[in-house]
Amino acid sequence: MGSTDRPTVRDVMSTPLETISADATVMEAAQRMRDRNINALVVLTTPRAIVSSTDVIGAVADGKDVTELQVDDVMTTDVETATPDLYMEEVAAMMEMYDIKHLPVVEDDYIGMVSSTDVTAHLP
Repeated sequence: MGSTDRPTVRDVMSTPLETISADATVMEAAQRMRDRNINALVVLTTPRAIVSSTDVIGAVADGKDVTELQVDDVMTTDVETATPDLYMEEVAAMMEMYDIKHLPVVEDDYIGMVSSTDVTAHLP
C-alpha cells in the first residue's frame, strides 16, 4: 500500500497490460477478453485507444458482423489515463466525471489497467 495506507493505482492495477491491435477483429477482441476474464483491452494506436466489452456488445446489438468488423471501427480514442501514484479516490472521481469503467495506467508508456471493479474493491 501507499505510505499513507491509502491505496494507489500502483497497488491495485492489473498487470501485465492486455493489448490488441487496431486491425484485429471485434471477435478476436471478445475472445481475448473472455479468455483473460477482463472487460477492456488497450489498443496499440496513437492517439491512445481502448476497446471494451461495452463496445463489443454495441457492435453485436447493431447487427454488425464481428468476424469482419475491426477493433478500429468500435474502439474509443483519446482515452483518459491514470498515473500509478493516483489515489483510488481520485480514480473514482475521474471515472465518475468521464462516465468510464477503465483507465489505462501510464508512466512513460502503458504499464497496467485500473477498473471500476478495482476501485470498489479498494475503497471503504
